[in-house]
Amino acid sequence: MSAAATLEVRNLRTHFFTRAGVVKAVDDVSFTVERGKVLGLVGESGSGKTVTGFSVLGLVDSPGRIVGGEILFHGRDLTKMSEREMRDLRGNRIAMIFQDPMMTLNPVLRVDTQMIETVLAHKKVSREEARQRARDTLGMVGIPSPDERLMSYPHQFSGGMRQRVAIAIALLHEPELIVADEPTTALDVTIQGQILAEVQKLASTTGTSLIWITHDLSVVAGLADDVAVMYAGRVVEKGPVSQVLDVPLHPYTAGLIGSVPSRNKRGEPLRQIPGMTPSLLNLPPGCAFRTRCPRAADVCLTEPGIRELQPGHEARCFIPMNTPTEQAA
Repeated sequence: MSAAATLEVRNLRTHFFTRAGVVKAVDDVSFTVERGKVLGLVGESGSGKTVTGFSVLGLVDSPGRIVGGEILFHGRDLTKMSEREMRDLRGNRIAMIFQDPMMTLNPVLRVDTQMIETVLAHKKVSREEARQRARDTLGMVGIPSPDERLMSYPHQFSGGMRQRVAIAIALLHEPELIVADEPTTALDVTIQGQILAEVQKLASTTGTSLIWITHDLSVVAGLADDVAVMYAGRVVEKGPVSQVLDVPLHPYTAGLIGSVPSRNKRGEPLRQIPGMTPSLLNLPPGCAFRTRCPRAADVCLTEPGIRELQPGHEARCFIPMNTPTEQAA
């Protein structure tokens, strides 16, 4: 593990054991997040992005469990920690921002109570210092009149304001790692831009590392340093964001980029990836994307491994895009 890495995930497997069979929600996922860097975790619904994030924080509920791999946080394997050790880390050194702010906020407690208790749970400071920290953090995510807002209940906020409070709670301890699960999806574009700028500033000034889970490629293009594209529980492509988005190697990544409306010429029908994501209970043999891929061939009936095709740029594909034919074999 490199000294600069905050988190290194190696061959992670998280499976759900249901009556219908074993759902391989995350199957052999590996990536590294370096200090002060942002990793965009991209893919459509059901690709395993959120389960990957929950696995990092030890929040996978039954019937799901991590069945293999390592999650190294500063070299310590989180999968081998006790629940008490994980509780000490969660919210303090590792934080999560959920897609739904009400997963973070208690509807019957005032915001000041929730934020102050969060500070006091991990730091030995006075209530007044904790309140000041809460107030400053609310101001940081663009909430006007933070003193008044601290006295409010969650139902007195709009959806976007609630999400900003949830983001503020995640930032309270200036954690070393934040896992953000589509936290700006419900926000309007100006507030989204403000929070993304704040998050970038946090990463560059405090060295906080981020995993930003999203399906929005435009957010990843502007925010992330590196990107990992997931499909059917696996990472199919990863590398520096500029390389992956400008010169995609996996046909699925190329399809995602091609289906962004702004890339279509005016008056032309929107491009889309044909077919549906396969059921994780019943994946086709070989490459999971084979049945939807315009480049599929007989070799794709064998399961491809992920390999480096350009310096620092990997793809799980036998017939990648944008590479000489001798590399494709």
